[in-house]
Amino acid sequence: MAIYDIPLRTLSGDPATLGDYAGQTLLVVNVASKCGLTPQYEGLERLQKKYEDKGFTVLGFPCNQFMGQEPGSAEEIQEFCSATYGVTFPLFEKIEVNGDNRHPVYQELTAVPDASGEAGDVQWNFEKFLIGKDGDVVARFRPRTEPESAEVVSAIESQLS
Repeated sequence: MAIYDIPLRTLSGDPATLGDYAGQTLLVVNVASKCGLTPQYEGLERLQKKYEDKGFTVLGFPCNQFMGQEPGSAEEIQEFCSATYGVTFPLFEKIEVNGDNRHPVYQELTAVPDASGEAGDVQWNFEKFLIGKDGDVVARFRPRTEPESAEVVSAIESQLS
């Protein structure tokens, strides 16, 4: 099954797929509200604003697998993200990114190696996967890589041209 065809649900519970964003460059990120890396929401939102008119969007997937750092309900997550960080990019239902219940989207994403050649499990909250306009995963950035780092911005811009 192509990554675009995998069934998803938005944070508000509506059916969706990554195919809804076909033809765009996507930055898929597992997010959490109570993590030391949560301020990365600011950089993700700035990327969204900077590049959304060029066919780019951030897609956030809340995940509670890392020390319970995303415990809230869908409503609480939405309120936190919009009130605290002004998040405008799409958020999806809370999922698992590792283990036996790993969401099928993350089964596809975690098969892709990072810059050092390492594939496999997501290491922590805010791991980033860049999907090109054609639906191929073109880059993977580990959690501590800031959204606005030169390597992430360069990778995004290379997909927009």
